[in-house]
Amino acid sequence: MKYFIVTILTKGKKSEQSLYAENKKEAHYLAKIKYSGMILKVAESSPPLEDQLRRFKESLFSNIKKRKLKQDALIAAIRQLAVMTNAGISIHDSLREIADSTSDKVLQTVLGTMSEDINAGHSLSHSANKFSFELGNLSLAMIELGEKTGNMAEALHKLGDMLEEIRRNIIKFKKAMAYPRNVMIAMAIAFTILISYVVPKFKTMFEKFHAELPIPTKILLFLEHVFNTYGLYVIVGIFIFLFIFTYMLNHNRNFRYKWHQVLLKTYLIKNIIMYATLNRFTLVFSELVRAGIPIAEALETSIAMVDNLPLQERLLTVRSAVEKGGTLHIGLQETGLFENMIIQMISAGESSGQLDAMMQKVMEYYKMRFDAIIDGLSEAVEPIMLFVIAVLVTLLALGIFLPMWDLGNAVQNKH
Repeated sequence: MKYFIVTILTKGKKSEQSLYAENKKEAHYLAKIKYSGMILKVAESSPPLEDQLRRFKESLFSNIKKRKLKQDALIAAIRQLAVMTNAGISIHDSLREIADSTSDKVLQTVLGTMSEDINAGHSLSHSANKFSFELGNLSLAMIELGEKTGNMAEALHKLGDMLEEIRRNIIKFKKAMAYPRNVMIAMAIAFTILISYVVPKFKTMFEKFHAELPIPTKILLFLEHVFNTYGLYVIVGIFIFLFIFTYMLNHNRNFRYKWHQVLLKTYLIKNIIMYATLNRFTLVFSELVRAGIPIAEALETSIAMVDNLPLQERLLTVRSAVEKGGTLHIGLQETGLFENMIIQMISAGESSGQLDAMMQKVMEYYKMRFDAIIDGLSEAVEPIMLFVIAVLVTLLALGIFLPMWDLGNAVQNKH
């Protein structure tokens, strides 16, 4: 956004106002709406230092202030909007009505602002793009689809179904992870209590005998020293690290790209991300193709809603290949993301002119694979959980009992 100084003539007096806009034309338009009087001049300028500091501060804390819309509230609003649009009520009036009736403050702000933007002459997709964080890429893609096809009500109905499906998967994921998470939290609390209160009592006993301590005991004593001496600093350090990490993730594309690469190499997480992405990509792409959108354009919209940057980069080569006159199935094959069976299905769909029907089947296949991963998540996490518990229990047992056995043998030898 650029900074502009607007000179306005009101009742024979000149005054200067400042505002931010994408370009001079938009600055003139915004000034016309915002201020009364004759606009004499619109000039781009450098923002004052205090304004630059204010915007930097807003940017720095944006990831803390921003809040995702509650999924239930968003789905309900989209359902309402679809019904009202289908009934012939204008988008502007529908958004205003839903914004006034909702108790969710974030949703109220989002829908109210979108309603004002539409009243000012902007499209729904243009206004929605301002709230990409709150609405999510899927909502933006389906709103764009509704505008392109001219059937916003159907696109919103489909969006509601997709968000319901995603919500069900999230609930299934949370349920699958509930038991392992609770066990690990309980284990972490127990380990912390033992390190903080039990190990120090053994420490004084070990120091009296000046015995050579085994490695597990040294590890325990080191952890006890860190916990009891630097515990507060460790907690503060963790919070600072998480803040910096989140900030870098939201504001530095290279950092985000590398982090996404790490996730794609992590056990279990890589499969969840891969199949969730392919499921959502094929879901949106099949809907766009079914609605008659050209393949290159459908690919652009579908790829734009892929969150993982390395996967997005590989899928972008498909769009490039199609724009150069290549076939879709060859482009998808070159990404290395799709199985040979899927490539053959898409190739058959292209040859027979039934690409939309075939893409629907591909989407159902990836949905099935993703559901299977979520359903088996608890069993997949169990070995990791058992390994961590075994390591902690072994460390505690060996760390405490090994030196006690040595001390017992030493006492017996003296007698």
